[in-house]
Amino acid sequence: MLGEAARAAGYRLIVRDEVGSTMEEARRALAQGDAGKLWIVARSQNAGRGRHGRQWGSPPGNLYASLLLVAPCEPALAPQLGFVAGLALHDAAMLVSGGLQGLKLKWPNDLLVGRAKVSGLLLEGESRAGRLDVVIGLGVNIASCPSDTPYPAAFLRQHVPHVAVEAVLAALSDAWLSRFEAWSRPGGFGPIRAAWLERAAFLGEEITIRLTEGPLSGRFAGLDASGRLELETGAGLRVIDAGDLYFGSPA
Repeated sequence: MLGEAARAAGYRLIVRDEVGSTMEEARRALAQGDAGKLWIVARSQNAGRGRHGRQWGSPPGNLYASLLLVAPCEPALAPQLGFVAGLALHDAAMLVSGGLQGLKLKWPNDLLVGRAKVSGLLLEGESRAGRLDVVIGLGVNIASCPSDTPYPAAFLRQHVPHVAVEAVLAALSDAWLSRFEAWSRPGGFGPIRAAWLERAAFLGEEITIRLTEGPLSGRFAGLDASGRLELETGAGLRVIDAGDLYFGSPA
């Protein structure tokens, strides 16, 4: 069930036993004229995916959810919704875990416990009739995590043994509402950016960003006013729109 505040604000929930992916279910709802503010949750997925089309393992016991938003903002601002959703993930994890130490946000889209990935999100948009609709896919490792990943992974029950999928969903839906409403105010990305940086993993550390032209290493200096990563390199400051962040050598 969604959180009380989310339900009061008009958000709706559909729960499926198994789907290909919740993101495709959200796109199907959009094509059928859904008005948005719709959470779609599956107990398992057989065709889940992450960034760049990577397969996302989806066994039962974890949270697999997508949020459909119809024309939530000006198209140019849509990438900022990834930071809003990331903060909501962090808020929810902190709430259900009773303040678990080591929860951090990894640019651009992951939630870490220590240096292990416990959650990720995928932001996709669809343009039609001059508007941009958005689907945010969120996966949270609760009961298990994959073992064949190029990075460390973790799941919440390693740290909070009795946490339930239902509690994470309720906390996440209410946290999303709170963060989205704050972001929607004039100048709202400023406070979102500041809150994200307070929770940022590897800030001030040497990192590697995998770009289409190859890996680029430097010091993670911060985010610019639009959310692009600032990387201090030997050749000067680089501003990165998109890429995969690694600590140490890229896998």
